[in-house]
Parts: sequence; C-alpha cells; structure tokens
Amino acid sequence: MTLLTRSLSGLRPLTHLTTIRHITTTSKPAANLATARVPEQNGSQQPYFRDEPSSPVVRTAIPGPNSKKAIEDLNQVFDTRSLNMMANYQNSYGNYIADLDGNVLLDVYAQIASIPVGYCNPVLLAAATSPQMASATINRPALGNFPQHDWADILRAGVLKVAPRGLDQVFTAMAGSDANETAYKAAFMWKRRQERGPDVEFSADEIASAMNNQSPGSPHMSILSFKSGFHGRLFGSLSTTRSKPIHKLDIPAFDWPQASFPMRKYPLEEYTSENAAEEARCLVETEDLIQNFHNPVTAVVVEPVQSEGGDNHASPEFFRGLRDITKRHNVMLIVDEVQTGVGATGKFWAHEHCTYFLEQ
Repeated sequence: MTLLTRSLSGLRPLTHLTTIRHITTTSKPAANLATARVPEQNGSQQPYFRDEPSSPVVRTAIPGPNSKKAIEDLNQVFDTRSLNMMANYQNSYGNYIADLDGNVLLDVYAQIASIPVGYCNPVLLAAATSPQMASATINRPALGNFPQHDWADILRAGVLKVAPRGLDQVFTAMAGSDANETAYKAAFMWKRRQERGPDVEFSADEIASAMNNQSPGSPHMSILSFKSGFHGRLFGSLSTTRSKPIHKLDIPAFDWPQASFPMRKYPLEEYTSENAAEEARCLVETEDLIQNFHNPVTAVVVEPVQSEGGDNHASPEFFRGLRDITKRHNVMLIVDEVQTGVGATGKFWAHEHCTYFLEQ
C-alpha cells in the first residue's frame, strides 16, 4: 500500500491495497482449513492456524528429486533463473510453505510480504470462491470508467475499514509498483495544478510539447527517495528504487535525487548520541536536496522500514523531522507500505508506530 500524506488541504487522498474482503475474527470450521484467531475469555489468543505445523520438516535436499523434475519441465516454457523453490501451494498452510518432496519450511518471505494472513487462509478462500469474486474475475471491470453498482459498499465494508486515519478514498491497483507510480503521478499533477492555478486550462504549448516528452508539457520535476529503498520495478518506481544494482542495470532512469537513510548502530541504547547525529545528518541532506536539486523535488517517498534494502529502521524522531521538512517546503510525503502494511510490524500499518504521522 502507498499512502500520500497531504501537504495542503483539498488534495484528494490516494491509497492502495489489494482488493481483499474484510477479514473477520471468526469463521466456520471446514475440513483441512484453519479457523481464524478468536480471543479467549482470559485475554489470551489462539493462533490464526490452529493445526499448522509446529516446526519445519526437511525430508530431502532442496530441491528434491520431484522438484528438480518439475523445474526442468518449467524451464522449457518459463525463465527459471531467479527460482528459489518450487512450491506446492495446495500443501502450504498458514506460515509454512511446502514443496513437491514433502519439505515444509517456515516462510518469512510471504511472497514479497504480500500474504501476511498465511497460505490457504479459510476466510480468503471463502471470499475467493464467492459469487461476488467470480463476477469480478470474469467481468474484469475497468473500475475508473465502469464501476459495478455496489463498489462503494464493497470499499466501505472492506478496504476503508482499515484505511489509515484521514484517508477516505481508495484507488486500487494491480501491484505495489502500480501504487507508487500512481502516487508519483498524483504528486506531479498536484504540484502543476498549484503552479498553473486550479481552474486554468492546459496551454497549446503544454499540449504540443507533452507529445514530444518536452517541457513545459513534460515538466522537469522529480521524486526524492532514499539510499537502499525499494519502491518497485516499473519505470518511475524503478527510478526511486536504490536497493540492488541488478534491478536497475541496462534500464534508462529518470534524473531523480536520493538522500541517505539513517544507518543506525546497535544496540540502540549504547549509541544514542551517534544515532541521533546520523539521523540529523540525513535530514540535513534531504532538505538540501529538496532546496537545491536541479530537477525540483515534488515528493519524497519513504518506507517506514526499509525492507528489501536491508531491514533498516529509523526512529519516530527521524520521520517527524522528515514530515516537518516536506511541510515546510510544500513537498508531498509518500509513505510506501507495500511491504510493511497489513500487520507485518504488529500494527496494521507500520507508520502507526509513529503517532506524528497520524496527527498530520
């Protein structure tokens, strides 16, 4: 999910979350399916998947003989160079992923943090086999142009029940990269509307130059991201991704700036002053780029926790400082929760650990 923290009132909020139904706290028992977590009278909680494996099971080398055969077959029709494991999702369950040889591993990858509610989740299975899901799948509505008659009810009963405070609209997208791309476009359009005026039509020069990828129709603006951050692999989002060179090699990129993300020392209690100085340094660098980068910065994108870039954390004070800088310079702050959202950090959204975000 990507959140846009608004710098000025009147900007229509934008948020992204995969289109799943609201997950309730109870479900009817079903064969071979777990029941959802139900609070007990004494205040303790039962596990989400009561009968999931208690520990990993390793029966063969990985990949085993069955997996090797399946990989060889798949390689005839699909590029398998990035393959890590041939999975059997029908036998995967809860937090455990299975392969074709009876190996069952504790999965901390969760399909790039996209299924935090576990494999073969019974509530999702019920939603996936519902007539409503079947209709959405086979009719594939272009929601911006032809939304179905009860789309507002679906959003209110589902995604918007867990929307971050102050965000009352949702824009659904296919993937995290799409969400960030849409956020970047919204930021650019918001800024140009401010510069042009709210009710001013596009000029003939803007219209003509846009078709040639030239200014003023295609303005020289930028999105600032942080070193080691990951925001996707489409063209705009890839220009803000800074985690691994292999993602970016041979691909043209926009001329956009990157600032240092705090690299804190641990244990935290032993490096209080050093970490505070490191965060202050990064904030000074960020503000300098916003003020002086040759392609004016329209928005800053940041992960609450840098995930793919190395599990890098900053303090709430750093994020408060970042928000203060973006407000001071009328720059939008985009909070990328594609990998940290939906309960991955103990709160539904990771930015909720920093109450300052919720007050803005």
